[in-house]
Amino acid sequence: MSSQPLLQTAPGKRIALPTRVEPKVFFANERTFLSWLNFTVILGGLAVGLLNFGDKVGQISAGVFTFVAMMAMLYALLTFHWRAKSIRQRGQGGFDDRLGPTLLAIALFVAVCLNFILRVTMGGKK
Repeated sequence: MSSQPLLQTAPGKRIALPTRVEPKVFFANERTFLSWLNFTVILGGLAVGLLNFGDKVGQISAGVFTFVAMMAMLYALLTFHWRAKSIRQRGQGGFDDRLGPTLLAIALFVAVCLNFILRVTMGGKK
């Protein structure tokens, strides 16, 4: 029996070993995507309610909330595909995104402020 290791490498060289991706990682990505879609459906329902039962201010706010919901849906879809591709290629980098949720929070804040400002200035005129 030899005392040498089975895999010998030159000093400073790294050995690439295949890594196994657990199926729960794919499911977690899908679960996050569905959570984002749930949020956008609720936001879209708010917009439809404003559109159907609101005055002129409600209609303008409904348009803004619809736009924000559609952009959030697009963001969720692109993020889902980006993460799925990274998982398939066994990317070791981070899968988090700090820019998207921050922009969504800012867009929602602007939409609510716009609704409030229009409500105060126009006073519910039809």
